[in-house]
Amino acid sequence: MPEKKIPFKEKLMLVLHKLLFLTMGAFIAAFALECFLVPNNIIDGGIVGISMILSYITKYNLGLLIFVLNLPFICLAFTKMGKYFVFQTLYAVTMLAVGINLFQMHHVTDDLLLATVFGGIILGTGVGIVLKNEGSLDGTEIMSLVLSKKFGFSVGEIIMGFNIFIYMGAGLVFGWDKAMYSILTYFIAYRVIDIVLEGLNSSKSVRIISDKAYEIGQELIDRFEIGVTYLKGIGGYSKAEKTLIYCVISRLEMAKIKEVVKEIDPTAFMSVVDVHENYGSRIGKCIDKI
Repeated sequence: MPEKKIPFKEKLMLVLHKLLFLTMGAFIAAFALECFLVPNNIIDGGIVGISMILSYITKYNLGLLIFVLNLPFICLAFTKMGKYFVFQTLYAVTMLAVGINLFQMHHVTDDLLLATVFGGIILGTGVGIVLKNEGSLDGTEIMSLVLSKKFGFSVGEIIMGFNIFIYMGAGLVFGWDKAMYSILTYFIAYRVIDIVLEGLNSSKSVRIISDKAYEIGQELIDRFEIGVTYLKGIGGYSKAEKTLIYCVISRLEMAKIKEVVKEIDPTAFMSVVDVHENYGSRIGKCIDKI
């Protein structure tokens, strides 16, 4: 079947939406760098961190250094990750360079701990928004992706090794206390990036194994108006056919659903897993039964 073409107007709106969020993410990251980290000689990891050290030593413009040092990695990404990613990354890095110059000479606090914590939170938010919209502000991950295929190390191991040398350099240039604050900033930003990418979604995916599966499932549908899926399984010990219930619920519904299951079948087995993202209707024919 031929692929359905997206109307030009809809495609344009999607592009503008993505560019808007790439701009927003880059400017938030620039705000964190210029207003919290740079004035206190606290650095980020990766290419941005190298640029911050070089800017301090040479007095060259930080935004320009970030742009120039990222260019080789953006070119490398063209053959590995496609033209759309390259364009979005180039745009995001350009906006980061512009944002850094806009926020230059405006610092918020001289307190190192406050700069570390809030700088890390704001930086992680900005980077997370850019990553969520299929762009990047740092060529380190692109380089790590290529090297991991050649040398067999994971992307995370290569980035960690790369950053160890950067923070050692920061210790020699700014002092070891600043290097330790920089590492703390990096970990805070890293965790915030995860939250931005995965969300603060408190949904749970629940699997219930019970001899009264259909009775429990119907009660969940009637009382909570959630979709349930019935899955067929075979008991490993008994070799008997089992019916499993699968559903996605909110954290607030968890306690009530446990009560319902215990009321109907006290011997039922429940497995609960965190869900970072989910799409579609909670109830409907599409997820009613397999």
